[in-house]
Amino acid sequence: MNIKKAAEMFDLSIDTLRYYERVGVIPPVHRNTSGYRDYTTNDLNWIYLAKSLRHAGLSVESLIEFAQLAQLRETENVEDAQKQILSDQLEELDKKIAELHEVRELLVYKIETYDEHIAKFKAGEMGPDKVEKLWERKK
Repeated sequence: MNIKKAAEMFDLSIDTLRYYERVGVIPPVHRNTSGYRDYTTNDLNWIYLAKSLRHAGLSVESLIEFAQLAQLRETENVEDAQKQILSDQLEELDKKIAELHEVRELLVYKIETYDEHIAKFKAGEMGPDKVEKLWERKK
């Protein structure tokens, strides 16, 4: 597959794919006899993984380290190091998901109680000195 089709497949720019290869986010892509990149399924898997992990917040530096480790298969503990990078990212992602869940619950609460709170403010039952403490609300 050529670079244009690979870029379209993953909704990335051609420049991004070239950049990923140049800095080592993905391993070097095989080139055909004309010198053009010829993406294999393995290359496409790397692109998909890189795009997914970038969207999840993994740094370019961590992706480069992961890709470099993949090219050092004969070195001891490479698999453990790669797995640790992925495990660390999963832990960070789980933290983000928990934080997003908390924010979502707050938004749901604010939407569900919005009309009630506005009515209390208008009636003088709530004001700057008489408001609930959102952080203490029942969840």
